[in-house]
Amino acid sequence: MIELGGTAKLSRKRSTRRNGNNAPTIADVARAAQCSPMTVSRVINGEQNVRENTREQVLAAIEKLHYVPNRAARSLAGGSQLRIALLFDNPSASYLSEFLMGALEEASRRDIYLVVQSTETQPNYGELIRRLIEGGIAGFILPPPLCDDQTVLDEISTAGAIAVAVGPGKASGSHGAVLIDEFQAAFDMTSHIIGLGHERIGFIIGNPEQAASEYRLRGYREAMEKAGLTLDDSLVVQGQFTYRSGMVAAEKLLRKAKPPTAIFASNDDMAAATVAMAHRRHLDVPNDITVCGFDDTELASSIWPELTTIRQPIREMTTQAVSMIAKAHKKYRGGRDVKGEQLTLPYKLIRRNSDAGPSLASSFNKAESEK
Repeated sequence: MIELGGTAKLSRKRSTRRNGNNAPTIADVARAAQCSPMTVSRVINGEQNVRENTREQVLAAIEKLHYVPNRAARSLAGGSQLRIALLFDNPSASYLSEFLMGALEEASRRDIYLVVQSTETQPNYGELIRRLIEGGIAGFILPPPLCDDQTVLDEISTAGAIAVAVGPGKASGSHGAVLIDEFQAAFDMTSHIIGLGHERIGFIIGNPEQAASEYRLRGYREAMEKAGLTLDDSLVVQGQFTYRSGMVAAEKLLRKAKPPTAIFASNDDMAAATVAMAHRRHLDVPNDITVCGFDDTELASSIWPELTTIRQPIREMTTQAVSMIAKAHKKYRGGRDVKGEQLTLPYKLIRRNSDAGPSLASSFNKAESEK
């Protein structure tokens, strides 16, 4: 079953208490009892594999703090249908479409209740996460940029729920992560472009707050260095993973006195925007300029020319994230600790019609520089 949440933009402002009110949390009880939140959950649910003195400490802390167990703690040990929330705050509709399909398929297969919740207008993380947990949510799937935000992971951890990141993520404390080797994928794409004969290669960076942006930039730089090519910082332009930011970045690159002969954008949205900007300037892709992207969303094969890009198995990544939460939930119910698991899936360089050798592009650049 799926339930769709409203649209919202979360404030990054932290509250003085992580859960947004004065009610004690499972983490508060764990600190007072000098044990882990998982141990507190076991005591709450009457499990026997807890030492008696520890159980007494937990019960004393619960009484002292007037703690009332939330529904997430009961769900983690109960036999009711597992409820998972997919939180999102991603500007790419194509990326989200693939992401959602994977989650829906696996949730349906496992009979998991799935809530899809945008985070665009919610006043703070604590309020949103607390509301979802009170509604019975026991696990959270966090795509970029939420997997990069430590506040989100802290809120979920404090509430005693499960969190799985999709992507490399800067934040720590998740119960699992599903990702690809972002660095190597960007290295391979840059090497492919260099192999076509290009030396002046522009690069459009993604959102600087996301770990994926950093890995992809590093891959580009190291491929250029390994090939012995000069790294021209003026050819590296900041984007935000949005189509509009790609338009702005591409215009900066194409207006240069000596523009690049190829542009590698950090996602397909910005690559598609680069193609559009090239067409606006009466340039042919790929004969005048090569353009490559990253992700292989539906957009990559729906524009003209179709994009050469890195295929990130987004749907499978989300499927695996749902599976991770289900397995972690089962371990919790069995009284076992859950250790963070990282699964790295293979990517693939997909060559289509947006790349070519630099012969004609070099002629264009020469003509532009002589103007």
